[in-house]
Amino acid sequence: MNIKPLSDHILIEPVSFEEKTKTGIFLPQSADKERPEQGKVIAVGPGKMGKAGARMPLEVKAGDTVLFTKYGPSEIKVDGKDYLIAKQDDILAILG
Repeated sequence: MNIKPLSDHILIEPVSFEEKTKTGIFLPQSADKERPEQGKVIAVGPGKMGKAGARMPLEVKAGDTVLFTKYGPSEIKVDGKDYLIAKQDDILAILG
């Protein structure tokens, strides 16, 4: 299925925790139940309409890894896979 976000919405694939920590400790499956705060941008909308009637482009693009607010994005499931849809205001930073 092809998803095209509207306005200033951004489709994000959440990044899950690694099963093994840097120190070699394995995390149980239940440790991954916390909502993620990082993800990879899959698709972006065309931007919000400004007062003058022109579109304001988004600051993120597909492929960016972003840091976002924990409870801002909405969860969706497409073809059995979890995604998040966020507004640009929910994005805190682009990780490089």
